[in-house]
Amino acid sequence: MLVVDGSRIYDLDETTAAALTRALDGQGDATELNRIFALDSTKRRIDGTPLAPPPLHAISLTVAQSCNMGCGYCYADEGRFGGARRMMCEETARATVDRLLAEAAPGATVVVGFMGGEPLLNRRVVHATARYAVQAAAASGHAVRFTITTNGTVLKEEDVKLFSELPFTVAVSLDGDRAMHDATRPLLGGGSSYDRLIAGMRLFERHGRPQHLAARVTVTPPLIDKLGDVLEHGIGLGFDEVGFAAVLSSPDPRLALGGEDFPRLLNAMVNCGETALAELKAGRSYPFGNFETALGELHRGSHRPYPCGAAAGYLSASSDGGLFACHRFVDDPKFAMGDVRTGPDHGARALMLAERHVDRMDPCRQCWARYLCGGGCHHEVVSRGRPGCDYIRGWLQFCLRAYVELLDSRPEYFVNGRPEQLTPLSTATTFD
Repeated sequence: MLVVDGSRIYDLDETTAAALTRALDGQGDATELNRIFALDSTKRRIDGTPLAPPPLHAISLTVAQSCNMGCGYCYADEGRFGGARRMMCEETARATVDRLLAEAAPGATVVVGFMGGEPLLNRRVVHATARYAVQAAAASGHAVRFTITTNGTVLKEEDVKLFSELPFTVAVSLDGDRAMHDATRPLLGGGSSYDRLIAGMRLFERHGRPQHLAARVTVTPPLIDKLGDVLEHGIGLGFDEVGFAAVLSSPDPRLALGGEDFPRLLNAMVNCGETALAELKAGRSYPFGNFETALGELHRGSHRPYPCGAAAGYLSASSDGGLFACHRFVDDPKFAMGDVRTGPDHGARALMLAERHVDRMDPCRQCWARYLCGGGCHHEVVSRGRPGCDYIRGWLQFCLRAYVELLDSRPEYFVNGRPEQLTPLSTATTFD
């Protein structure tokens, strides 16, 4: 049994299960069941009260509002976000790190992320800022970790050495084998982006791996029926994790999923999940990121009224130092949240957290999955609405069943397995 408030999962004996069924059908007295499961409506874990803006613990720097690729589905418009191509200067990058440390709780671990466009087009600032952040964090009594999202085509030896020396999580965009990847991720100057990505992976083999090396697969309609092959390919390349992100909002509407695509996506995702479940039951690793993240969320009993940390513990800085709710909202004045030099706009943060609480939105407030989903990516909801709710519920139903099966057959996985090791930049990962 899943209790929505608190994401609590119970094993039930037959007598209790029968009594619960009768109570849910209106044929029994629910008082005793309420007592057993602590279902007290006056003591809810999530009660609809918006989160007050907490201390920051993560910030991403859009160090390069430019890219060397022309992916048709890119929400960032090749990193330009609707404006001109530009780079973050070192002074602004340092100011962003200083702002994060000033706004963080004393002694907290903070996360500095590097985003684009392609962040390594501004390699000098990435390197200088990472080393500055280590020194500044030590001086202020904080620990610091790093993330970078890259297309992998411009990696150099010096980058790989930096990522292995410092505590980096590296996410590389991968859309399948050479033919599939090159079809959706073209280089502006021509040539194979896949070949360049593979050359970058060989650099990791020669010069050291980061703490976590993930592949992020962007799922467009043509890719749906190939997800199993893409997952196997990514795992075969040696990534620590391979995860899928469906395109709901795209400059090219042909590359965004439509209503008829979601049943196909659910079927493909569940097939991948069944493969992962079988491997994990057999005691073998199978790093399907969406699946393992879901298992970790369910095991922790994660229950949240937001899909991620946007406007809460996480903000994103544009190349000129403006602060925004997240990396997808860079340069969008409706989601501006202050400036790195003057500080966050706590009023704007509080307003967004109040308006986008999952219990204050329809149809979310009536959905059993709301505290696992959090209402869906803010940017996608603003751009497209919520066309994939049935898909998300279907995926979660599979994950709940798989979680129970794995907990019964391999409980040690939840002690030694990977879910506890995964910490996304925005503190909460959606299940889609």
